[in-house]
Amino acid sequence: MRRHNMTLVTLYMILHLLRLSHCDHVIPRTVWKYGEVSLVTFSATGVSNYSTLLLNEDRGVLYVGAQEAIFAVNMSDISDKKHEVYWKVSDEKQSKCAAKGKSKETECLNYIRILHEFDDETLYVCGTFAFQPTCDYLSLKDFSLQQRNEEGKGKCPFDPAQKYTSIMVDRELYSGTVYNFLGSETVILRGHLRTEYAIPWLNEPSFVYSDVIRESETNLGGGDDKVYFFFTEVSIEYEFYSRILVPRIARVCKGDQGGSRILQKRWTSFLKARLVCSLPESDFVFNVIQDAFVLKTPNWKETVFYGVFTSQWSNLEVSAVCSFNMSKVEDVFSTGKFMQGATFDQSHVKWVRFGGTIPLPRPGSCITNEARALNFSNSLMLPDKTLQFVKDHPLMADTVNPIGNAPKLVKKNVNYIQIVVDRVRALDNLLYDVMFIGTDKGLLHKAVNFDNEMHIIEELHIFSVSEPVQTLLLSKEDRRYIYAGSHSGVVQVPVAFCEKYKTCTDCILARDPYCAWDPQNKSCIWIMKNNDHKNNLLQFLNGNATVCRTKDVESVSSEEHIVEQGGLKELKCLPASRLAKVMWKLNNRALSENSKYRLDQNNLLIFHLTEADSGTYECWTMEAVKGDVYKQLVKRYSLIVEGPSNVITAAPTAPLTQMEGKSATSLASTDKERRSPHTTTSRIQTEGSTSTVFQGSAGTASVPMLIPTNNNDLEVETEIVRRASESEGINSILLFFLVVITLLFLMLVTYNCYMKYLPGPCLKLCLYKVGNGKKPKFDYDNVSEELVKQQSVKINGDNQGSEQIATGDKGYETESDCGNGKIPNAEKPQELKQIQENYSIKSIDPEKDADIKYIDEEAQSLC
Repeated sequence: MRRHNMTLVTLYMILHLLRLSHCDHVIPRTVWKYGEVSLVTFSATGVSNYSTLLLNEDRGVLYVGAQEAIFAVNMSDISDKKHEVYWKVSDEKQSKCAAKGKSKETECLNYIRILHEFDDETLYVCGTFAFQPTCDYLSLKDFSLQQRNEEGKGKCPFDPAQKYTSIMVDRELYSGTVYNFLGSETVILRGHLRTEYAIPWLNEPSFVYSDVIRESETNLGGGDDKVYFFFTEVSIEYEFYSRILVPRIARVCKGDQGGSRILQKRWTSFLKARLVCSLPESDFVFNVIQDAFVLKTPNWKETVFYGVFTSQWSNLEVSAVCSFNMSKVEDVFSTGKFMQGATFDQSHVKWVRFGGTIPLPRPGSCITNEARALNFSNSLMLPDKTLQFVKDHPLMADTVNPIGNAPKLVKKNVNYIQIVVDRVRALDNLLYDVMFIGTDKGLLHKAVNFDNEMHIIEELHIFSVSEPVQTLLLSKEDRRYIYAGSHSGVVQVPVAFCEKYKTCTDCILARDPYCAWDPQNKSCIWIMKNNDHKNNLLQFLNGNATVCRTKDVESVSSEEHIVEQGGLKELKCLPASRLAKVMWKLNNRALSENSKYRLDQNNLLIFHLTEADSGTYECWTMEAVKGDVYKQLVKRYSLIVEGPSNVITAAPTAPLTQMEGKSATSLASTDKERRSPHTTTSRIQTEGSTSTVFQGSAGTASVPMLIPTNNNDLEVETEIVRRASESEGINSILLFFLVVITLLFLMLVTYNCYMKYLPGPCLKLCLYKVGNGKKPKFDYDNVSEELVKQQSVKINGDNQGSEQIATGDKGYETESDCGNGKIPNAEKPQELKQIQENYSIKSIDPEKDADIKYIDEEAQSLC
């Protein structure tokens, strides 16, 4: 049964892989490699794991929590370190940690996991502290720890690798993490209040994010502020052969004080619901939430939160971003149906939708004006019936569906793990949500949605090595930055690189809400920099670049190259957009690939240069946006081919048209095939160019390729010759091994002949070689009566009357009429004669017998 289920899962995954094949059409328009854009970094010697970040924009400081250290750096330039304090574990605690089976060098250290503002002059900090979570207070006056150590169990994780979340709300810490050393018990904790330790409440959750929504300020119903938690846990409502994970959103009320008799010191407002992020057309579900971000608004009902989702089957390697309305979440918790645990077969529990009467006040709700009208002013006054119901029914049956019932972005071959979102007001006075998404390979994607069409503006390599983005933080000031933490350090990234777009067309087609084209200064600028002249800026987020004037796109400078005839030239082209196609022109005439021209990653290779190849080469890009195609000049070259060809040719030579469709490497290999068996190579230097010449017994022939004095051409031609030499060396090695194997085979055959392992064929071959081609006269059909008698059955005198077995019998049938290999007894001449007839045995001619003896002696002496 289990094997059958595994087969179904495999088929399910293959089916969805086929269905997801169309999801990779969203590719980044621009890719910036590490070092191509200006980034600011921070790290300290001997310190790692910079995974906790806290930003205080009023002070202009970014606080960084790392391994046994806390730093304060300038938020505008994080390389400017202001303060630092180290919080290390004693050797005694490290030894106790190691005695429990943990690594003393890595796990038994203090990893800072919580950094929150407690008040204007104090930070609340917690660390793993060698698997003994500990919290303290950090004074901002002198940037020192106050040594007020508090137990951090339930606030901070034990293991630095465990996922967790925490948030400080009105000087009270809300946390979601493990509660014991083994990590088997998990809680959502605030002070003395916590979740019930029961599977219906939390079933092996993995917390990723938490935030507070201030509903009390604008809620006419007198509602309370709510703290939301995002996590993935093992499903209890779905049955499968293996554990199915589901993404959840849970909430508790800030004013919750627990119950009086039932749910004492437990949440009375804890409810959770399933988040849905799936592809409607394929029914593919992203069931693991990696991170979330709440985009707050003055009216809490307009608040939107974004989640990054993946699949629990990691080999699919596909990610999605879904957005949700907070008002939809509130509807599910306040009016949705509950799930009921029903027992079947006296032991099996199945979760179904509850259809009974729901008590009042509604279980899991905060204290509102409606509850106060019923004389319930706090949770301690709630009736036992309500508290018992919420204790048994923490899971909602209704699900939270995404906006548009579909993901905003789906991307294959990438694992999204972090996200922050910025809401930008563009020049069209509309608001756009710009998503910054971090991957497990250290990439940062910037994406925006236009009319339900997702556009990835750019991909940025933010780390020098490939490592996961452990945390992302977004500043809110006019000059905005993204702060990314990793194992090796912190990186400060501007939200936009407008200055990298050099033309009007490129600036418009980038479709970046932060960027606009300034016609006066002919530059792409950040829109926040020019508040006084916004009306003069050009920004069309629909990609309409027709407004760009011709002189803006024809400002590309021209490069001039003078080369000799007969060689090869490479003209490079680096388009700004990965969405564009490249087209090369010669004197305004479009070029196509043939034996003369070849495209290599958008670069143009020109073979066997002649004077006719002189002219103006232009690299154009063609980019389509909403059905319109925009052409843009990227590079212009002026190529001058002069001087007579210095190639020494041999007649006859193959015409160049025979090389059609071959690359430079195949040209080299073709020339190598033309060499004679005794070819040697020499170099001839003639008037500024070098040609490769081969001298052999048949004369002198030259390879139809030049290595000009131009450095670029010299590198290309040298590479061609190098690859040809490598190929020749490989062929020589293969030939050597073939000869060795052949000699070994001959030696093996000779040895077997000598040992008479191959008597018949070997003797015939040997006699044929030494007998001047005389065919040996062998007749194995004639056997003497003596041989027959030797093969007869001998009667065992000790076993008279027993079954007689022929000598050499193997116990299996060799002839159908011999009965399992038994040879009939041949004691009498009549029976012997019958055996000879049955086995086609004939008497041997004495002359032939003498020949056999002679041949055998000669063969033994030779073999």
